[in-house]
Amino acid sequence: MKATSEFPKTLPDHTQLPESDGTFVKNFQEHPQSILLTESIEPILQQLHPDERYCIGQDSGIYWRLTDPPERGAEAPDWFYVPNVPPTLEGQMRRSYVLWQEIVSPLIVLEFVSGNGQDERDRTPYEGKFWVYEQAIHVPFYGIYEVTRSSIEVYHLVEGRYHLLPANDRGHYPISPMGVELGIWQGHYKNAELPWLRWWDSEGNLLLTGEERAEQERQRAEQERQRAEQAEQENARLREQLRALGIEPETL
Repeated sequence: MKATSEFPKTLPDHTQLPESDGTFVKNFQEHPQSILLTESIEPILQQLHPDERYCIGQDSGIYWRLTDPPERGAEAPDWFYVPNVPPTLEGQMRRSYVLWQEIVSPLIVLEFVSGNGQDERDRTPYEGKFWVYEQAIHVPFYGIYEVTRSSIEVYHLVEGRYHLLPANDRGHYPISPMGVELGIWQGHYKNAELPWLRWWDSEGNLLLTGEERAEQERQRAEQERQRAEQAEQENARLREQLRALGIEPETL
């Protein structure tokens, strides 16, 4: 009897798989949140990877099994980081991340909750996000961020199971392989005041975006200018006092 279907002789790569399942981004906050995470962590990743072998996915598919349709065999985290892989393949930007092509699993995936968080905590075998990240993709760190609750849950894969990672005394969650901490920062970013998900270094210093670093430098330069101006004003006052005593400051 002839088989009605056959396993493909060659596995599809990132150029042959759909790059989108056609769903909308859930809310307007997701895009700036992804940018904030990526821009602020890049200096750290450049230190960790001087050879530039790493990639970051934002709302991009991770294909972990062959299905029909193909999209059912993928998860699309809102943000993820993969160490020690090239940023491009054969001179092309990835359309998706294909595990049977890459082998290396992401080190961390982050999901931004738009509903009640049920999808992000779904442990249904072969379907639920939590199960897929834990049992199929084997992601060491999984974060569930809820802006409406101003909270982040971080799970760490230990002996094949996710365990809730406790916060440190700063209320942050150490991601030790990266030398950083993850936590909630209440502040103003991209014209919105929100509890944003952000990175800190291992000493508890907030990792800044390029815009924030430029503003910090501008403030530092302004403080230096004000100190120099105050010093000049004080010197002028002292010169006037000396002249009032009949002493010419230039002769001293």
